[in-house]
Formats: sequence, structure tokens, C-alpha cells
Amino acid sequence: MASILDEYEDSLHRSVSVQQSRASVGIPHSGYVNARLEKETPIFNKQRIDFAPPEKINSLVVSSNQLCMSLGKDTLLRIDLGKPDEPNQVELGRKDEAKVYKMFLDHTGSHLLIALNTSECLYLNRSVQKVRALSRWKGHLIESVGWNKFLGSETNTGPILVGTSQGQIYEAEISVSEGSLFSTNPDQYFRQVYTLEEESGPAPVCCLEIERGMEGKFFIIATTRKRLFQFVGKVPEGTEQQGFSSIFAVHADHLPSFREFPANLGFSEIAFYTPKLRSNPRSFAWMMGNGVLYGTLDYSRPDSILSDERVWVYPPDIDITVNKPISIVLTQFHFLLLLPDRVKAVCTLNGQVVFQDLFLEKFGLLTRMIKDPTVQQIWIHTEKVVFRYHVQRESRDVWKMYMNMNKFDLAKEYCKDRPECLDIVLAKEAEHCFQNKRYLDSAKCYALTQNYFEEIALKFIEAKQEEALMEFLIKKLSNLKPSEKTQTTLLTTWLTELYLNWLGILQGDPSQRNLYLDTREKFRTFLSSPKNKDCLFNNRASIYELLASHGDTEHMVYFAVIMQDYERVVAHHCQHDEYDEALNVLSRHRDEKLFYKFSPVLIQHIPKKVVDAWISMGSRLDARNLIPALVNYSQSASTQQINEAIRYMEFCVYQLEETQQAIHNYLLSLYALCRPDSLLSYLEQAGTNPNRIHYDLKYALRLCAEHGHHRACVHIYKVMELYEEAVDLALQVDVDLAKSCADLPEDDEELRKKLWLKIARHVVQEEKDVKKAMACLSSCALLKIEDVLPFFPDFVTIDHFKEAICNSLEDYNKHIEELKREMEEATQSAKRIREDIQEMRNKYGSVEPQEKCAACDFPLLNRPFYLFLCGHMFHYDCLLQAVFPNLPAYKQAKLEDLQKKLAATSQPSKSHHRPKDADTISLGKGQQSREQIKADIDDIVAAECVYCGELMIRSIDKPFIDPQKYEEEMQSWL
Repeated sequence: MASILDEYEDSLHRSVSVQQSRASVGIPHSGYVNARLEKETPIFNKQRIDFAPPEKINSLVVSSNQLCMSLGKDTLLRIDLGKPDEPNQVELGRKDEAKVYKMFLDHTGSHLLIALNTSECLYLNRSVQKVRALSRWKGHLIESVGWNKFLGSETNTGPILVGTSQGQIYEAEISVSEGSLFSTNPDQYFRQVYTLEEESGPAPVCCLEIERGMEGKFFIIATTRKRLFQFVGKVPEGTEQQGFSSIFAVHADHLPSFREFPANLGFSEIAFYTPKLRSNPRSFAWMMGNGVLYGTLDYSRPDSILSDERVWVYPPDIDITVNKPISIVLTQFHFLLLLPDRVKAVCTLNGQVVFQDLFLEKFGLLTRMIKDPTVQQIWIHTEKVVFRYHVQRESRDVWKMYMNMNKFDLAKEYCKDRPECLDIVLAKEAEHCFQNKRYLDSAKCYALTQNYFEEIALKFIEAKQEEALMEFLIKKLSNLKPSEKTQTTLLTTWLTELYLNWLGILQGDPSQRNLYLDTREKFRTFLSSPKNKDCLFNNRASIYELLASHGDTEHMVYFAVIMQDYERVVAHHCQHDEYDEALNVLSRHRDEKLFYKFSPVLIQHIPKKVVDAWISMGSRLDARNLIPALVNYSQSASTQQINEAIRYMEFCVYQLEETQQAIHNYLLSLYALCRPDSLLSYLEQAGTNPNRIHYDLKYALRLCAEHGHHRACVHIYKVMELYEEAVDLALQVDVDLAKSCADLPEDDEELRKKLWLKIARHVVQEEKDVKKAMACLSSCALLKIEDVLPFFPDFVTIDHFKEAICNSLEDYNKHIEELKREMEEATQSAKRIREDIQEMRNKYGSVEPQEKCAACDFPLLNRPFYLFLCGHMFHYDCLLQAVFPNLPAYKQAKLEDLQKKLAATSQPSKSHHRPKDADTISLGKGQQSREQIKADIDDIVAAECVYCGELMIRSIDKPFIDPQKYEEEMQSWL
């Protein structure tokens, strides 16, 4: 097997050149060959809004699908983008020369602030049509508003922050009254909380943003033209409605932390990206004089929310003195800069310009760009045209950027639904790990790619990284389909070889003990993996060869257990004299065939434990298959060890109630050999009914005779009903035993007498004991003194038999008297019978004239009739007609014959004047013959009443209508 793997590795080297030649002619290297990466619609898809404003557009804001724009001097247009066909126009009602400077719309789209260039501010709620002036705000040119996203509602803004052109930050609150359209003062309060300054003094507050972090901590971001300030503090729980003055109060004596850049656009703008509605922003981008500062927001930091900050410097085509950027918006992976005539999109991952859209001169100069954070749409307008950008699948190429930045986890996250891109990322990650000598990580990645298997395997072989090669093969194996059986077999066999090599190296190094144990555990996990089970089972012969070639008996046994090849496991233990372990395997897995195979070996060394295991198996084992093991064992074992064999046979016979003849015969042989006392008790317990005895009688008889167990032989003779042989053999042992045998043939008195005569002859002739002979006479009633006398010698005097002779004569007398009494009883019985017959002859019955035949219902006395004791009366011919069909065939034939004879008999002439003696003389012989015939007919026909006798009972299952005449009878009823 090892040579096969070596040849395979050589073939890998040869295949590399083939792969390279294929690559040179355009053969692809992955399963996603020529997969076209997406060249679809642009990420930022521009759409011109079909809207022609009647006047020039001064300002435009949008939030929560609510769009507000200022047209001309005094018109405000509100559009619900869900219902774009229903615009709402509101007049500001200004008579002076005031113009709209800026507009601010909150995150709900409910509150609109309109800052005028005359340092005034107006307020409009979404639910009303009338604009209200905020009197407390007068005298301040509003540059920015920080909305309260946590306490604001459709009727109340909650505490908000307002930034002015003079650097002051005010806290204010606007509320809509419940009782009327507005309260007297919709602006509840307006108080200054801080002033922002640059090195030259107060500077306009360009942007304000309020965010809440963890544990009630608030972050307030404020920007000027060159600086970005952060105010951090906690607002006590329950006091949020009181505003943010406590946060600013902390910095009354010192400046808060800030970022400052030297260049100056004259203004700055900050944008935030919020991934989901009602969640905190995750990143920011601040457009200022030197470029764009962008990064992420980390709410867990104590003093600054800004994190991972980077500066994107304006490229040469952006000259802040000529075409400086106007606005900025931030998406998930890009920020967009609005220039006077174009839009640039810069990727925040690598700082590259990935999109640029040039606007035609006919649209005019671009004025402002704003994003609706709720629907992620970007709006741009000039004085006369409005455009909208849809952001479509912005993350489509992000994987490539992360991959080039070696951020492979993020790259895989963004292409997990595009397998062709994922394969490229994995291949790049694998190569990166390989170059940095992170071979195990490289192997895991390579296994997930579609690169050529041979090329990757050779890379690890040439780098002499067996552990990484194993990891690669394991991962590759786990990704194979069930149908790829050839590849599975190859990888499984190769991995086994690698594991065995690696274990062999580690085992010889004591310093690598922990690594050895860890590798061994991995190897065992590999062998026991359910996914590899079928492959390992089908190729177990090869695996066994590999294990044997490495001399790894430990894992050979482990693998055999996994494959449920317990025969090999038990054989291994037996070969190494580990008989207890072998028996434990057998007992644990309870395989009957293995018990039969290994019991002959195990019982030679641990007989008691083996028998215990057999007994625990119970009826699952066929004891007949274990007899050869017991026979081999008993022939060479001592009596004490043979007792174990007897113990198991007794368990089979008495507990399992086995009836197999071989089992009983073997138990008999063991009893005859070692336990004669148990032999007789076993035979007696088996009984004397040959049909219920499970051992072979002839075999048992021969066995007992060979070992001289005469009492057992006598018992077997009795079971075989060979009573003469039983008595003959019993007389050699015990006369009482012979007597018990002589009484067994109860139904054959002649045989019993013969058996008792044998006993008497033995007693007289062999033992010469007259008293015992006389005892035999008293024990058997069939023997008489005259039967025994011939056995005695001539010199024996009659005194010994006097009592017996007298008893015999008395018995004869009693028998004669009994016969006389029986004869007298017989005479009396005959006399009574004769009297009864005479009485029956004289018995009669009376018939009334009106009586009718029970069959035909005609008068009875018109024809010959029969009268029965039950009271039924029948005409002769009616009774004959009813009886004849039910008579047996032979009686029907006899009746017909008697009727013919009766008809043939001549009738004597009737003469009323003939003397009686003459009539008797002339007709005596003929009349006797005729009367005899009639008597015979009467015996057949009138033996019993046809309605009350057995004839009626036998005919109960016969149909009322003859089946042959059923159709005819049925037709007669129609």
C-alpha cells in the first residue's frame, strides 16, 4: 500500500507540468471557469425628476420620504414622496426682501425650520399650512440644527441644538399646542449653552449632531470651518427633557477635544451613515479645507466617539479656490462629493474614486446634495432641475477591496452568495497564508477552493508540511459528494498512511508526548467518522494491510472494533494470551457465531469465566454447537474442570429446559464419568415415559453398562419395558429392587408371575433362604405354594411350608364359596328376566274410534296401524313411507326382500265354520312362517317412533325440500 501511495505522489509531480501546459493554452484552473464578474447597472444610478419649477429653487431638504423645497422668494413646496401627485404649496407671507437662507428638516419629516437671510427663523409643522415665526430666534442667522432623535415626536422637537453664524450654540424646544394650532410662543425656550471659536475668534457652527451611547452617555459633534469639536457627558436618567446644558457646562473653562486642519473652505459639512432606521450612525465623513476626514463611530470609547480616522486629500482636479466641493453624503462604503459640475464617489475602503458623474451645463451649477437617511436616496438640485440617485447593491465589489487589503474574513462575508467570487478570495487567502508560513490555515482555505488538487498537494509535499497536507486532505474529504467514491477511497487511504507515518514519528520522541496523544485522538476520530464509515468498510482490507505494515496493533484492534470485525479483535487477544479481554469482547457484543468459534480456545484457559459467559447468553446460544469445545476440553481436563462442563449442561437441561438429545446424552456421559450419584437422580427425574425422555435409551444403557452402573441400567430397562432383563440385572444388585421391577407389568399377570418366579428361584436356589421365599409368596398374590415347591431341595421338611399350605387351602375354599354365591345370583336374575318378558307380552293399549294417523291425519282404524308407547299412532303404510328413505341401504334391501316373501306367502282360506284344531293343523307351518316375516318387518319398521326416536334426531340437518325437487317446488308456488 505504501508503494501505491509513493507512485501516486510521483504522478502528482508529473501532473503539474500537464496543468501548466493546460493553463498556457487557456485551460481554466477552477470549477468557476470564465465566470464573468458582474458588470451590471452602476452602483449610483441617476434619475432626473420630471419636475419643472415655476421659480428657481433656493433650497431643498428631504427626510422620511418628505421633501420640502423653497421656490423663489415666498413659496414653499412640500411633497410626500409616497404620494408625489399631491404636492402641497405654502406661502411664507413675507412682504419684505427676506430670502430663504437655509432649511432644516428633522428625522421624522414633521418639523421644518426655515432660516432667512434677515436673521429670522420660521417654523412649519407637517400637519399645518401656516408658517409661524420664532420670535426668540430673531437676530440670529441659523447655520445648523442638531435634532433630538431620542425625545422628538411629531408635535414636539424635544431639546434641540441650534448653531449660528457667530459661533453660538443655543438649546431650544418647539412644541405644538394641543388646544389650538399653536401656542402663543411655539418656541418654548431659546438659551445659549456654548460658543465655538477658532484661533481668530468665534466661528460659524457649520454642523451639529447629537448621539447617545451606552449607559446614558451623550456625544455632541459640532464643526466649524476648520475644527471638529466633541462634547461628551452624561445626562442624569429622567432629566433628558431638561436638555444638554450640563454637558456644555463641563467645558465652560476649557476647550473640548477637537480636530483642526489648516485649510479653509469657508464652511464645512459632516455626513453620517446609519445602517438601519432608528439605530445609531456607524461611520462619518467630514468635508473641510484639506480633504475629507472619515472613519467609524465607536460608542464604547470614553472621551471620543471617532475611531479609525483617515484623511482623503483632494486630488489635483479639485481646486478649493476655483471648484471647491459643495456638499458631502456618506453611504456604507462610499462618500459622494458634490462639485459645481459633477459628483465624485470615493470608496472609503481604499480611498479610490470609483464613480464620477458630469452634469451638462444646461442644467446650471449644482447647488446642494442631501441624503434621506430612512430610504438611502441621494438628492441633488440646481436652481431649475432636481436629480435623484438610487444606491443599488453597493457592496457588490467590496469583497475585492477587502481581499486586496488582506481582510479575507470581511471579503468572504461580502461574497458568500457568489461562489465564483468566494473561490477567488479563498485562493488568495490560502496563498497569503502559505507565503507567511501559516500552512495549516492555508490548507483549510485551499480545501475550499476549486484549484487543482494535485497542484495544491504537491505544494505541501515540496514544503515538507505533512501536517498541513493532512489538514488539506481532511477538509477536501469532508467536501466530497457521496457519489465521488473513487476520490473518497483515495483520500481515505492516503490519510491513513499519513496518520500512521506521523504517529510513528511522534511515538519515538518522548518530548512530543502531548502532540502524539492529540494526533492519535484525531486519527481515531477520523477512523470512527460516520461519513467515512462506508468507504473504510468497503476498503477495510487495505486499511488492515496499512496498519499491519506499520505494526500498529493498537489501532488495528481499534479499527476492527469500529468495523464491528470482532472476530479479528478476539483473535488478536487470543494470539497475545489476553483471554480475559477476548471474553470481554465476546460478552459485550454477544455474537453467537464468535462464541462457537473461540470457545474451544478460551475454555482451555478460563473455563469458569467462559461457562459464566455462556450462561449469561442464555437461550441465544445453541448448546449443541458448544459440545465439541466441551468434549475437547473434558478429554484433557481434571475432574474439577469437568464440573464446569457439567454446570453448563445442567443449566441447559434444568433452566433452559433443552430437549435436544445430544445435550442430554452428553450430560449423561459426564455423569457416568464423574458423578454416578447424579446419574441415577437424573434418570429418575426424566421419568419412565419413553415419549417424554430426551436421551437415547440404548446409548444410555450401553454407557451405564460400560461403567458398571447397574442400578442405572435397571432403571433404563424398566423404561424400555424389558422387565425380565431388569429383574435379572436387579437380582445381581438387590432383591428389593427386583421386586419393584416385577410389579411393573400390571396388565400382564402371566409376565408378573414369571418375574416373581425368577425372584423366588433366586431366593431359594442362590440365597437358600426359605423365609425370604415365603415372603415372596406374601408379596405377590399370583404365586402359590405349589409354584414355589419345585424350587426347594428334597431334604426340606414340610414344617417350613405348613402355614403357606394352609393358607393356600383356605383360599381355594373361599374361592369355591364365592363361585357358588355367584351361581345362585345368576339363577335369580334369569328368573326375574323371564317374568318381565311375560309381563311385556300381556301389555296393551286402547285406541278410540276417532283417533287419526299422525302422518296422514286420516282415521286410524281404517287400515292396519302401529301404536307406540309415546302415544303416536301411524298407519302401516304411512309409517313405512316415512321410515324407508332414512334406513341404511342394507336394511332397505332386507325390508324389500321381506315384503316380497310376505307377498309370495299364500293366504289360508277363511272359514268361519272350520274347527279350530283343523285350522291349526292345516295352516300351522305356513302361519308360523308368515308371522315370522311380519315380525321381522315390524322389527325394522316399528323399531322406534318415527317422531320420537333417533330417526328424527339424525334427520335434523336435512332440508324440508329435496334439493333435486327444489326448482319444481318453487315453480309450483308461482
